[in-house]
Amino acid sequence: MIRRFRQWLQPSAREIEDESNALNPSTMVDIHQLIGLQRYAGKLDLTRKQPAHARIAGNHYSRFRGRGMDYQESRVYQPGDDIRNMDWRVTARAGKPHTKVYQEERERPIILFIDVGSNMFFATQGALKSVIAAQTAVLLGWAAAAHGDRIGAFLFNGEHHELRPKTGKRGVLQLIHSLVNHSNPVQGMKTVRHKDSLNQALERLQRIARPGSMIFMISDFTGIDQHTADHLLRLHQHNNMAAMHIYDPLELTPPPPGRYAITDGDTTGVLDTRSQKDAYQRYFKQQENTLHSVMRQCSLPLYRIATNDNVPAIIQSVFGMPHRSHARTARQGVA
Repeated sequence: MIRRFRQWLQPSAREIEDESNALNPSTMVDIHQLIGLQRYAGKLDLTRKQPAHARIAGNHYSRFRGRGMDYQESRVYQPGDDIRNMDWRVTARAGKPHTKVYQEERERPIILFIDVGSNMFFATQGALKSVIAAQTAVLLGWAAAAHGDRIGAFLFNGEHHELRPKTGKRGVLQLIHSLVNHSNPVQGMKTVRHKDSLNQALERLQRIARPGSMIFMISDFTGIDQHTADHLLRLHQHNNMAAMHIYDPLELTPPPPGRYAITDGDTTGVLDTRSQKDAYQRYFKQQENTLHSVMRQCSLPLYRIATNDNVPAIIQSVFGMPHRSHARTARQGVA
């Protein structure tokens, strides 16, 4: 399946010629690299203590009790109980009819909420935010597939692209296909980015996410505000959630004083850090404070991944099975 997928996505000679020669794996998602991330999947565990609510059999326990695979307990028979679940041994020993109660297994959808807006086509070190976001999403997708979960996604860049949850490799491969189509910086820089696009996307997500889903939000969270908190609180009522903050080191520390050429893909300008250093620091500090405040208010874990980080190493430090007790690493941003 993967071999056919690679051939399907192989660009033609003309398509390659049309692309800028400057594009490389640091500026565009690499198909082979994303598929290769599968080798890390067996070392990750995305399970959560809170039970899932999906209706299909799977690997995660539901809060519903019924005829499942795992015996939970025996209790006194109550009118309406299925007589096929009678526990005759306990009944004989206690002298009262008892029935067996099972913990029903349910499959949990994994929803990857991925920002592929123009704000993500930026980096001063390592790879573009969009590339790091794609690697993060696909690695989480492979981990979910390894545990039998269905993988769906919601990509947004001013427009919304929804992927219905699918099980196993099919779910991950449809995710890779969508990321390849929507993570192209040549096209993405031309996308109109509205300030409230994050909130609009979250509002849409509320209508399509099934209760009991595990939602990973992958973004630099540009435009986050109090309205974002309102959306997150509503989503968190019925779902497990975690935020993966993609950032560039320059956003934490301003560059040395000087004049720097900048562009948004259409127009160019000059950033003079000699006179704007204080304003620069205030802006990014305010953004960071807002992000931490919103996540803390919504009781959501926040993990940070820099553009020059090794994505598998960071994800391993958070979700690695041998180190579950160390899941709250130094990169976790919520107190």
